[in-house]
Amino acid sequence: MTVADERAAGGRAEQRAATRRALLAEGRRRFAEDGYHAVVLAEVARAVGVTKGAAYHHFDSKAGLFRAVVAEVQGELGERVAAAAERETDPWEQLRAGCRAFLAAGADPAVRRIVLVDAPTVLGWEEWRALDEASSARHLTEALEGLMGTGTIAPQPVEPLTRLLSGAMNEAALWLARSGTPEALELTVRALDGLLAGIRRAGT
Repeated sequence: MTVADERAAGGRAEQRAATRRALLAEGRRRFAEDGYHAVVLAEVARAVGVTKGAAYHHFDSKAGLFRAVVAEVQGELGERVAAAAERETDPWEQLRAGCRAFLAAGADPAVRRIVLVDAPTVLGWEEWRALDEASSARHLTEALEGLMGTGTIAPQPVEPLTRLLSGAMNEAALWLARSGTPEALELTVRALDGLLAGIRRAGT
């Protein structure tokens, strides 16, 4: 392959990557605003200036585009939770900060509509749970394991505990997103603190 051929190949690869990013961004915007069922893949393609065939080449189907968008939003949510926790030094406060960041994220239209409302039904519960566990739920599991290791939480099966807390926070995030009242987050965090206090050992 000549230098010119290599440059041409590199240019095509960059163009494909740019097209994929544009489709993801437009798909994300539409899924968040309109919901999965109202989005038409051909219209997403047209909005970014490519053919429907190009969109199918990158994502196979509307469901494929949605799956990629969910993974992207879930990954960002996990990073947001981890960043909030890392700003604290005390492990218990790290858990609280991470939970609070997850609850607050429900105000983000992309998180609310894409991750919490549409993803479980469109992708199916098992796939949605797998994506959740790969992002924010993984951080929750690690935090609980760490607190058990220090004796702050009594040793117990971490997997069901993670699911109990994660399920409660998913429901709370949905409620927060719909409540529209400024004090709702603080009230929810207060309720969460009461829930967490029930698993914390006295004197720790």
